[in-house]
Amino acid sequence: MEGGVTKPDKTEFSECFRIIWGKPYIMLLALSAGIGGLLFGYDTGVISGASLYIRDDFQEVERHTWLQETIVSTAVAGAIIGAAFGGWMNDRFGRKKSIMCADLLFMIGSIVMALAPNPWVIITGRLFVGLGVGIVSMTSPLYISEASPARIRGALVSTNGLLLTGGQFLSYLINLAFAKTRGNWRWMLGIAGVPPLVQFILMCFLPESPRWLYGQNRIKEATEILEKIYPANEVEQELKSLQLSIETQKEDEKSTGDGPFSKIKSAFGNKIVRRGLYAGITVQVAQQFVGINTVMYYSPTIVQLAGFASNRTALALSLITTGLNSIGTVFSMLFVDRFGRRRLMIISMIGIIVCLVVLSIMFFQASIHAPIVSVIESNHFGVNSTCFDFKMASSPASWNCMTCLRASSDCAFCANGQNIYNAGACLVADTVTRATCRAQHRTWYTYGCPSKFGILTVLVLGLYILCYAPGMGTVPWIVNSEIYPLRYRGTGGGIAAVSNWVSNLIVSETFLTLTEALGSAGTFLLFAAFSSAGLVAIFFLVPETKGLQFEEVEKMLEKGYRPKLCCSKEGEIKSTS
Repeated sequence: MEGGVTKPDKTEFSECFRIIWGKPYIMLLALSAGIGGLLFGYDTGVISGASLYIRDDFQEVERHTWLQETIVSTAVAGAIIGAAFGGWMNDRFGRKKSIMCADLLFMIGSIVMALAPNPWVIITGRLFVGLGVGIVSMTSPLYISEASPARIRGALVSTNGLLLTGGQFLSYLINLAFAKTRGNWRWMLGIAGVPPLVQFILMCFLPESPRWLYGQNRIKEATEILEKIYPANEVEQELKSLQLSIETQKEDEKSTGDGPFSKIKSAFGNKIVRRGLYAGITVQVAQQFVGINTVMYYSPTIVQLAGFASNRTALALSLITTGLNSIGTVFSMLFVDRFGRRRLMIISMIGIIVCLVVLSIMFFQASIHAPIVSVIESNHFGVNSTCFDFKMASSPASWNCMTCLRASSDCAFCANGQNIYNAGACLVADTVTRATCRAQHRTWYTYGCPSKFGILTVLVLGLYILCYAPGMGTVPWIVNSEIYPLRYRGTGGGIAAVSNWVSNLIVSETFLTLTEALGSAGTFLLFAAFSSAGLVAIFFLVPETKGLQFEEVEKMLEKGYRPKLCCSKEGEIKSTS
């Protein structure tokens, strides 16, 4: 919340516990709003496992990569729309009602997906869920931020990130639990309707953001909430800061108007907000183009690309990577207010780039050492079962498993029955041939090939998650909850959230296509290049906001920001923008 200008202090995580112990109401607000992060995380994780079984139930999904990508990315498209309107909803109806609206959308979407008779109804349900995700992705951090004392704001906003990763971990547990249940993917997607119901009920009994209430001239209600958040001797100071902020906002609205389009125009016309948007949009776009949601949306598929064909094995190994994401988020909560937002992001990006390069090398090695395809092995299943492209190949002796899988979506690799690394068969990818292959105690591969590098690849994938979670996983949302002047908080957060979801859509809609065109190695190397560009942009455009009151952030942006080497204290800018 607002406060007087004070010197930034080195807030320890123990300080957060001390304040919450004296004011437990703060944590109640943070955890209740943070369920929005749980919803966000569950939706991100659950589709990665459910899609494995949706492919098995609907042959058209198995055959068409674009349909798989559409099922995954429709939620992202919905999130773009939700985030676009989320800023306006936050300012017009308040943070509380926006969260409750998102809960309703989640529940509707979950029911539609669970009952879907075909892939297109699943896509419709994903659209509803996406709308909810878009709204809650920016509203939950904003609500927590405005209901938190500045010195522990980062740690409390990180609870949203912790619950997000917790939601992802929970989704993989549920995916694994229902893997052998009849209608498995329906249960996986349908259970997503339970957390929003819980949050909706909780929000009915919780207050609106004190900042929004004060702006609606509901001063008594705002004061009552502030008294539950701040020590008695600080409440009056917070009320004065709120009053000053609201008066400034109203003056701006008189000159620019209060409609969403006029606010966007005004935001880009204001140099302070524009500089805030440079930072806010940069970290949100960088967060997506490091490729994290390819891991979250397609984690079991990536594990299969690494050489583990079994759906249950892929889900179990994905559970490990998701658990590491939760652990990394705890580290963010411990250190974000101690070491700062900017430093954590820079260290995180360096680790991400290294891991992506190593992953690229691993997938390249797996590709060139893939088992060869044998004519004898293929003919063992009958000429009609052999992949057509392999039968017509001019030099079938040069084919290996990866050549077979890349030849056509109609081709699959049936591993050798005695040793999966020996020569196998390239067969037609249909349900009958798959059943015949498995009946002979062989392993059926459609995405990746048997690989001795598989376990190393999964370990590096886990290290990638550990590098991502403490920095780029949570900090971009923290930065966007505190980088904008109060009067532009909803608008700025909405613009940045839209940039996040547009980037997410681009990445999630193209990942499988990229792996087909460039191979897994080329795709992860491309993400390493994007991450390198993101690291440079963060270094030059994103200032440190650790421990700063909102007014101090505004004054810093007004002067401008100039980076210094080694993540030292930030200088003041001579910006020309």
